[in-house]
Amino acid sequence: MTATCAGPVGAPAHPPDPPDPCGGPVRLTWVQPEDLVGHEFRQAAEDGRAQAAEPLLRVWLSAGGHLAPTHAGASPTPAAPRLRALATDLLTALDALPRPWANTEPDPWPPATTTRPEGGAGAGAGAGARAGGWIGAGAGAGAGFPGAAPGPAPAPHARPGAAPTARPGGSPHPVAGPGAPGSPAGAAGPEGPAAQSGTGPRAAAPGGVTARRDAAPAVDSALRRRLEAAWLGRAVGCVLGKPVEKLPLHGIRALARAAGNWPLDDWFTERGVPPEVLAAHPWNRRSAPTSLAENIDGAPEDDDLNYPLLGLLLLRRHGRGFTTADVGRLWLDELPAGRTFTAERVAYRNLLQGLEPPATATHHNPFREWIGALIRADVHGWTNPGAPAAAAAQAYRDAALTHTGNGVYAALFVAAATATAATGRADVHTALRAGLAVVPPRSRLAEAVRSGIAAAGREPDFDAVVDHLHARYGHYHWVHAVPNTALIAAALTHADGDFTRSVCHAVSGGWDTDSNGATAGALAGLIAGSPDAVPHRWTAPLKNRLATSVPGFDGIGFDALAHLTAQEAARP
Repeated sequence: MTATCAGPVGAPAHPPDPPDPCGGPVRLTWVQPEDLVGHEFRQAAEDGRAQAAEPLLRVWLSAGGHLAPTHAGASPTPAAPRLRALATDLLTALDALPRPWANTEPDPWPPATTTRPEGGAGAGAGAGARAGGWIGAGAGAGAGFPGAAPGPAPAPHARPGAAPTARPGGSPHPVAGPGAPGSPAGAAGPEGPAAQSGTGPRAAAPGGVTARRDAAPAVDSALRRRLEAAWLGRAVGCVLGKPVEKLPLHGIRALARAAGNWPLDDWFTERGVPPEVLAAHPWNRRSAPTSLAENIDGAPEDDDLNYPLLGLLLLRRHGRGFTTADVGRLWLDELPAGRTFTAERVAYRNLLQGLEPPATATHHNPFREWIGALIRADVHGWTNPGAPAAAAAQAYRDAALTHTGNGVYAALFVAAATATAATGRADVHTALRAGLAVVPPRSRLAEAVRSGIAAAGREPDFDAVVDHLHARYGHYHWVHAVPNTALIAAALTHADGDFTRSVCHAVSGGWDTDSNGATAGALAGLIAGSPDAVPHRWTAPLKNRLATSVPGFDGIGFDALAHLTAQEAARP
């Protein structure tokens, strides 16, 4: 009988050492119960359940269990079956523990109303005090619970504009849809071939993107240019942060100082860095080959860039009325499981197991307050310029697939701040205030953001701001939404609208460096107002080309993405 991964029938419990026909364990990261339970114990310590969880932790450790891996997504070896079963039982028991901060961190999000801002963003109106006495700034156009379809969104500030014209290195015609001018010859219908990679103009619309059946609306040319700067800024910040993702703060500083690049002001490089520094602080092994200054050749794939593409695809297929279930179906159709991490991978697993939202976010998901929903929020702000509440409502329905509590609030904060900046009339400080207006004010996330903004306002040296944040919030996991959102807000505040300082501050502060750089870069790009306002040394290596495994988008240019995004902003 041929041996299988389960072993031959009738084999002894401990056979001699034949070669493993399966090549050893796969060790899929972020889903193993023996690793999830360690992360859930840490989450319990962070959200006020530590005392209630202590007896369960003693059971786990006495049985031979371990705490969560510090950086990796899985421990080196699989747990024994009995230990894995215990981990599963403990995850269920931990899920049932009461949440001490339920009054100040409401979940699910209660509906509230706000007026559409004309002079100021995010002013609350009329909803009354709920969930511990706060008045949220939700959306008359659809704030509420997961899956609730919004009412008609306020029309964005769109003015009919001329079709985009060519720039050196840009797409001559970022297209309105398959078959439009500049699209590849085979893209005559919604399922045409994908955009081609390579150098030269990035004119192709993603052939795998199902076009909306209504006619393409006129695009506001000024908004399109702001959106191109935002897409570029997101890519710049992401790529800047990739080589040092997972490194401790002192390692990031050591590498940059050794290259003469501190305070951080340019791409990371290995040139001139002594071997002993490289040995002490190795680059992120997956990212350095594509993201160091000497290696950048277009924008490499990253989840911080994949998720905005999926968000754009979501809006093109379902419009503003999408539900959380639509997000889940889109992921199953278009997002490779191996391109998901942390909360997204757990939610993906939960979908495959037949769970429905919001259980996809809560079932055995210790990462539900991490940063994953935040990195999906930009597109909801980009497509709701001047309507931060509507942007937050969309971001909520997206985030509810995977996150709860502060993980959701971080997404709402970014969506509302982005929507305010997308008007072209707000400075970065106004945008951040609009973001805070949609977050429960007594939540840990709101407190951390206010602390970051205050520190940035009083400290002339940004290193001192970072040191303050690490001292105050360093007990959180490095991917948790609370410290990372605080750092993003601090970086943007201290940079005061300057693009280079915004992305460099966000990355030099450590924690989730590529995600923080991406979010700061996107908002700073909007504030800059046009792609020409983003320094050439940042945009040139990206070559107006984005690599991705999201079907139909590989090789697309940022100008084309801006045009497609502006179309969604112009739709009712």
